[in-house]
Amino acid sequence: MSEELHPREAEGIVNPVVRAPDDESERGQDGRRLDHAEGTSKPIKAPAQREPQPRGAKIRGDRPIDQGEAAERFLAAPLHAAAHDERLWDLRRKRDTAAHGIPEWEELRELASQIKQHTLSNLDTYLEQFEAAARANGVHVHWARDGADHNRIVLGILRDHGARTLVKSKSMLTEECGFRHFMEGEGVEIIETDLGERIQQLDNEEPSHVVVPAAHKTRFDVAEVFARTLGTDPDNDDAHYLAESQRETTRPYILNADAGLTGCNFAVAETGTVVTCTNEGNADLSGNVPKLQIHSIGIEKLIPRVEHLGVFLRILARSALGSPITQYTSHFRGPRAGTEMHYVLVDNGRAARLGMEEFWTSLKCIRCGACMNTCPVYRRSGGLSYGATYAGPIGLIIDPTFNKRKYSTLPFSSTMNGSCTNVCPVKINIHEQIFAWRKVLAEEHQIPMLKQGMMKAAGAVLSRPAAYRAAIGAADSALKVLPRFAVYNPLNTWGKKREMPDAPRQSFHAWYRENRMKGGAK
Repeated sequence: MSEELHPREAEGIVNPVVRAPDDESERGQDGRRLDHAEGTSKPIKAPAQREPQPRGAKIRGDRPIDQGEAAERFLAAPLHAAAHDERLWDLRRKRDTAAHGIPEWEELRELASQIKQHTLSNLDTYLEQFEAAARANGVHVHWARDGADHNRIVLGILRDHGARTLVKSKSMLTEECGFRHFMEGEGVEIIETDLGERIQQLDNEEPSHVVVPAAHKTRFDVAEVFARTLGTDPDNDDAHYLAESQRETTRPYILNADAGLTGCNFAVAETGTVVTCTNEGNADLSGNVPKLQIHSIGIEKLIPRVEHLGVFLRILARSALGSPITQYTSHFRGPRAGTEMHYVLVDNGRAARLGMEEFWTSLKCIRCGACMNTCPVYRRSGGLSYGATYAGPIGLIIDPTFNKRKYSTLPFSSTMNGSCTNVCPVKINIHEQIFAWRKVLAEEHQIPMLKQGMMKAAGAVLSRPAAYRAAIGAADSALKVLPRFAVYNPLNTWGKKREMPDAPRQSFHAWYRENRMKGGAK
């Protein structure tokens, strides 16, 4: 690595602006502290001692992901488990404040849902309109059937131009396609420019969250990764220092890259425009500095007209981070003089999902991560425990569409409390789809034999009121006398990491019959 990639070694310091003791970045133009989003953040209290970062789920080909095993390892790291839970719940609270701050919030949700439903119902028409507008703007448009097709097309573009280095901004679609790993095998150097994505790339991990890819890491972890890969001070875990160090080392790559690639938040059919929403400005740099620009677009990202964009911009940042809008909303419409622009429209299973009656509305997702931030399972188990590109509630309904067997256990990693559905800005019925996936997987025998047997036995008991009451009575009596080792056995998965409740003196049915059915009442 050249010396210019180690500015601290030459200068001895990072940008003095970010080292100012009185950080002004969280203040508005009037000098007052911001009352939303990052302005309301406070450092998470953490003990001085460090602990190894728990790693994600073990991937064994197509074998079902053992999310429970990975979650147990995450919970066994108390510093990480507590920080992850607190950080994401903080995002949830900020989302609530931002959403409740505008009276038309529910109207926006309903409108966004209707726009998405209309677009997906006429997707073929809008895709053709988008392609025609893009070509008229001078953009080269490609169609990719799946992830492998996407990677092959981009590789062909790069080779046609002799490109060997590519800078990219955060894109969950390219994670879906295994883009970075594929390109590394082809001898193309890929550099992530988003801070969180760059942390994950340097640590050879996948993103754990669609908005905050390194949310499962503490600043101690980041200091260790940067010290190992960028040569920073391993004892300096100041967030400003770490962020600036990443920018200083990444910027030369951006200035010298042969090509740049961004994802897409929204694709406007009437204008052929790709819109990206970021907070670091890295998408603008990745898309504008290199002369060869590529934008990877999932076909579900279409919206009909520019006037619809305002609806989604108002709900996206509020749902994701609790801020009114992202720092940058970039519109890419056509190549600048002397440059070349390519759009790659990717299906990768989306057309097939559009035909799935119970699951097609998952295509409305705008990747805000609100459902992840509110999910108690996700907050306490970490995103990498899911072993999939998409974690949390939205992942539970998307991942099985890619591979039912591999992700057959994920729909059971939910409390089904419905909070994910309540916060979804485009009103996806997430918890109902999770339940629907459980039925599909059970009917297709995609769940373990033990779980099948337990569910069958539970179904037999629950369908017979007399048998249910007898079972409850027997269980209550047994809990009062059985020794602890007999209750907390391997078959009692509910009892892992939590205590069984005390058995009540009498069941609700017995209480109701005793207190409400006297005098002939039935």
